[in-house]
Amino acid sequence: MSTLPEKFDNVTAVCKANIYFDGKVVSHTIQFADGSRKTLGLIYPGEFKFNTGAPEKMEMIAGACRIKLAGETAWRDVAAGTAFHVPGKSYFEIAVAAGVAEYICSFE
Repeated sequence: MSTLPEKFDNVTAVCKANIYFDGKVVSHTIQFADGSRKTLGLIYPGEFKFNTGAPEKMEMIAGACRIKLAGETAWRDVAAGTAFHVPGKSYFEIAVAAGVAEYICSFE
């Protein structure tokens, strides 16, 4: 289980939202002084597929989801307080059955 942050200090927040799947997945980008960036987002009920450019670490802040990485045949449960990694130049599928899943996506 990872230790999830409650807040990020000294960041720049990008006001324009990243909106996917007709608003069922929404995130905002935050930029750090060292040039790194993360997105903070919400996933509403549904099943979605995301392609990755760079490797990503997805940390679930609240709610629950199921994921399936490229090449996998079975779904895995991901609960709040846990994380998963997605390789770069790949994809993952994510599904939320009910409620809202909240996440932090770090680009590695």
